[in-house]
Amino acid sequence: MTAVDTAAPAARYVAPARPRRSPVWLAVVAASLPMFMATLDNLVMTSALPVIRTDLHASVGQLSWFVNAYTLAFATFMLPAATLGDRLGRRRVMLAGIVVFTAASIASALSTSSEALIAARAVQGVGAAAIMPLSLTLLAAAVPPAMRAAAIGIWGGVSGLGVALGPVIGGAVVDGVSWQAIFWLNVPVALVAVPLLLAAIPESRGAWQRLDLPGVLMLGGAVFLGVWGIVHGNDDGWADPRVLVPLVLAALLVPAYVVWARGRAYAVLPLRLFSSRTFSVANVIALFFTLGMFGTVFLLAQYLQIVQGYSPLEAGIRTLPWTAAPMVVAPVAGALASRVGLRPLLTTGLVLQSASLVWFAWLTESASAYPAFVPPLLMAGVGMGLTFAPMATAVLEGLPEGDFAVASSANSTVREFGVALGIAVLTAVFLGNDGQLSPQGYDGAIGPALLTGAAAVALAVVASLFAPGRPGERRPARA
Repeated sequence: MTAVDTAAPAARYVAPARPRRSPVWLAVVAASLPMFMATLDNLVMTSALPVIRTDLHASVGQLSWFVNAYTLAFATFMLPAATLGDRLGRRRVMLAGIVVFTAASIASALSTSSEALIAARAVQGVGAAAIMPLSLTLLAAAVPPAMRAAAIGIWGGVSGLGVALGPVIGGAVVDGVSWQAIFWLNVPVALVAVPLLLAAIPESRGAWQRLDLPGVLMLGGAVFLGVWGIVHGNDDGWADPRVLVPLVLAALLVPAYVVWARGRAYAVLPLRLFSSRTFSVANVIALFFTLGMFGTVFLLAQYLQIVQGYSPLEAGIRTLPWTAAPMVVAPVAGALASRVGLRPLLTTGLVLQSASLVWFAWLTESASAYPAFVPPLLMAGVGMGLTFAPMATAVLEGLPEGDFAVASSANSTVREFGVALGIAVLTAVFLGNDGQLSPQGYDGAIGPALLTGAAAVALAVVASLFAPGRPGERRPARA
């Protein structure tokens, strides 16, 4: 028995029933479709932001909250949703999440003010929180162990594609219909996803644990206050108490949670998981990778419209070298992970992404035409594809099946926090260099912001060097 197993909580673990499995391809589709819908809405609005800004008379700060309200709610409630799934049934909780997500999508489409849209997006994020992590857990339990790595690879590719295709689909819908149609699109997807999930994915449960509401408030509060301070720092002044106090409180809440969670088996993010070195490495990678890459997506999607003059659809199409590559590369990376190990794939993918961001920074500051962007866009897409699936595999590797739900939830939470922090940090750097949403306002401002993203991904490269390097290699767990 490993150190990870002996550190597991004493709570009674209810092994999932083993009914006859559906075909693997059907299980993958059933688990991935609602997850794609949830991840798509991370950045689906980025191409629509210039249009929404005009329609709702939104400020620059409200533009970031259109994205961050969803992302922060998504991140904050994933771990509690995993706990509820263990207690009430993972499929049942995921279905409830789809219902909440769809209802909030309708509310978003009907919004007539910035405040109403931000509120609806937050509720939408709560629904997504019950979809994303449980989809991976249900898929891992629904397919044979021999097919698990390949299935997770496809799931990782679809996850990455959902986030990356947001600007493309958003641009197409805004150009063809309206920005409200972005949210109406979720309704027919949900109508297909619910019966498919019921037919192809069996119900499963995990250990019965208490809900850790203080832990949720500490972790969620830390990220919310941190993002709030970063978003408002340039406008209000970094020494302003309305900025400084939230940042200080955010910094204090993280160690406060560590003290609270120590010795509590029911903690929302159990510290025992971090005794697995592979799990810890995967989450460090997740934080810095998403911070750099998706902060860049947020800025670059608007740059193509505001500076280069493309329509939302034209801008989305021009990101396809980046956004289409993960769907092709991620399943291949998932299949190769068991042969070559996680470290070579992760390191190669992250190096490609960091280099692409440096390249983007040079091109944007040089006012280069679009064709010059194609090589780094391809480089970024291949790098993302090499990262998503191995990272998802690393999260679960070496952990008992009873910890799959909370482990995948933790990783999804960290990635969403990275998205929120990336948008906040890179936007703060952009504005701090006198950036404005105008054709000349990007000069001298977008370059430093993208180099900040490149530095974040470079930190993920360093972390990847500690991932398993050979097939079957296990890092010793630390009690």
